[in-house]
Amino acid sequence: MFRVSRADVASAWRDLRRSVAATHVWGMLGWQEIRQRYRRSTLGPLWLTLSTGVLIAGMGPLYGKLLNQDISTYFPFLAIGLIVWQLLAGLVNESCTAFTSAESLIKQLDLPLSVHVLRVVWKNLIVFAHNFAVVLAVLVLFPQNWGWNIALLPFAMLVVALNGWWTGLFLGMLGARFRDISPIVGSLVQIGFFLTPVLWSVDQLGRHRWVAVWNPLYHFLEILRAPLLGQAIAPTTWLVVAGVTIAGWALTFASFGRFRARIAYWV
Repeated sequence: MFRVSRADVASAWRDLRRSVAATHVWGMLGWQEIRQRYRRSTLGPLWLTLSTGVLIAGMGPLYGKLLNQDISTYFPFLAIGLIVWQLLAGLVNESCTAFTSAESLIKQLDLPLSVHVLRVVWKNLIVFAHNFAVVLAVLVLFPQNWGWNIALLPFAMLVVALNGWWTGLFLGMLGARFRDISPIVGSLVQIGFFLTPVLWSVDQLGRHRWVAVWNPLYHFLEILRAPLLGQAIAPTTWLVVAGVTIAGWALTFASFGRFRARIAYWV
């Protein structure tokens, strides 16, 4: 195991603190990346919402029939699940190139390195906000019985963003050092989609529900989906999410402190 000195810890903490203060930098970079992608498009970022809506409208009746589900309950389940999954998958996939995609900025400007990770997190939150319009439309068509659990939604979003931050730092460093990390993680995320209850529910597994329970992505999906469906979040889910958050940040903080100075050379 690598050793981390006090100087490394101080350097990592200073970088994280400076990046949080530089909201105008990563906020602008995130918006700019989306605007650049749709620079000459008539609808612009609304294409994100439109394409997601068409996808859900096509998959809802089909998979509801295949899985023998009531459309009034399955449609909201599918819509929320797909959009939350897009957020989680986007955070993981783009984390691998958080530093390499900002190579010119890292080499030319004196910015805290974690700014480039916050850019990735902010960009994916913007995309999620655009796609959330589809969720609202589905919930208008198929209303849910919301209780006090809906108040946990902002906190759940904060938890996802915090985990996206450490994931971006950790995978970003690995992706800068080893360029094979990005395609490997991309393949694992694709496999994870089929192993995570996005299209199907945990109850359909019966005695094999452990397949989902031992999947951390399921629990992060659930803290956002359950409140929107008017359901309570299981204590086990909160325990898993808390454990992943604490362990992830502990490992990432130590790694970032130890290897932060090398990132500029790796990219």
